[in-house]
Amino acid sequence: MSFVSTLRQWDEAVACVEQRDPDAALRIFLSIEEKNSKIAFNIGCLCLNNNELDEAEKAFDGSIGKDEHLAVAFFQRGVTFYKKERFEESLLDFQQAFKQLRGNQLIDYTPLGLRYKLYACEVLHNIGLAQAQLGKWEKAQENLLTALSLRADAKFSHIDNALDAILKHKLFPLVEVRAGLLFKPNKKYVAELEKRDYLGKAKVVASVVPADEFSGFAPLQPQIDNVPSTPKIPEVLRVLEGEPHTVLYEFVPETREELAVLPGNIVFVLHRGTDNWASVVFNEKRGLVPYNFLEPLDIVTMASKPAETEALNENDNIPAPPRRAAPSRPMASEGLQTVNAKTVNTREFSGCVVKVHFQFTIAIAIAHGQPYGVILQMISSKLKLPASTLTLRYAKEGSAERVIIEDSEMEAVWSSAKDGRLTLWCSVTEGKGASHAKVVALHSYESSTPEDLEFKQGNVITVLSKVNDEWLEGQCNGKIGIFPSSFVEALNGDPHTSAV
Repeated sequence: MSFVSTLRQWDEAVACVEQRDPDAALRIFLSIEEKNSKIAFNIGCLCLNNNELDEAEKAFDGSIGKDEHLAVAFFQRGVTFYKKERFEESLLDFQQAFKQLRGNQLIDYTPLGLRYKLYACEVLHNIGLAQAQLGKWEKAQENLLTALSLRADAKFSHIDNALDAILKHKLFPLVEVRAGLLFKPNKKYVAELEKRDYLGKAKVVASVVPADEFSGFAPLQPQIDNVPSTPKIPEVLRVLEGEPHTVLYEFVPETREELAVLPGNIVFVLHRGTDNWASVVFNEKRGLVPYNFLEPLDIVTMASKPAETEALNENDNIPAPPRRAAPSRPMASEGLQTVNAKTVNTREFSGCVVKVHFQFTIAIAIAHGQPYGVILQMISSKLKLPASTLTLRYAKEGSAERVIIEDSEMEAVWSSAKDGRLTLWCSVTEGKGASHAKVVALHSYESSTPEDLEFKQGNVITVLSKVNDEWLEGQCNGKIGIFPSSFVEALNGDPHTSAV
């Protein structure tokens, strides 16, 4: 079956669902010979809505077989297993759906044709329900607490109800995809299915013959002698934004903002900065390229080049022009001042780039070997916080331990810099010599990102700083990271825990 036939049947089946005739839609979907992952998913949803669980399981198997990263298919197959009371398999599918989220709070399938957002908190809700069915009440409670911390909207109040039910060892409703939601085919492809008359009807516009009724495609036109030829600007260049330039030398990007180009490429310059960097468009991508790597392109000359090239004899042994060395990269306009981590250029000075992890990441450029006070003052100025409230740490060479930096440690700090780069961690304290708050973990917490702090229930954690109302930064078992404040409570008798 051709792609056009598949697309036509797919569109007809979706139209049947919109007209509230799901049985006809299912028959059309099943008649498609080559079913992709989206069509198989639609079949599974229709069977699941009809409570045909065996057929739904088979369809979702086919969808996952075609696309093993389709998280919503794992989610729906988990719902199918749950309704078949196969809770172990249901739990595995819900966990696989959460894994395919890759640490994101949600996946929006609207660009793919499905008007549905799969939220991580709802996947964790169903994981907790499956674990409750298996008698794993503590693990169910942990997953619902994590779901509570990940919810981004008040509409997820059912998670609060589920957590209350778990504390009473009771079950709660399952989260499902709303009936009638299906993957729709691409609108652009569907529009191309309609027949179009591209030629139209011929019409005489002008003629030198009086009362000319010619109905062909080329009516008679007056002829003029000795008309100077004007090269036509290529349409492709005329409609694009920016000034066309030719790339003279290969440019290898060193930051995310820079763009890779090769000699001979044609780019369109949108803006040229005073620091000799140009913002260009190439292959529908925008980025920065040194302007001295470019040369303005004469569109008229370019349009006439093919005619000139034909006049050259291919057997003429014309030597190739000598290759010139590429010019040096332009210096950033900020020089050695503090710059954003995304635009810092590490090859333009002999110093060191210091990357500082705070509530966000910054970078400063500084000469190698500077004392602790200079670094602290630069970071304080960048963060706009008093230097007395900041504590800096670095990763000790050969271990993952983060050590607090003092003046006596600077030699070891600078020796840990590699390739002109040094990574530090910064936290806010109440002042020098202030003792940190101590809290105890109410629940175990598993890290999902490198910045998270992992701990077990009952561990004592030292609170280093407060990130926001829901997250804290702390130290436990020699490691430093962030964790939800709802997972801990203050130690009795600790006078400093009021901040938590």
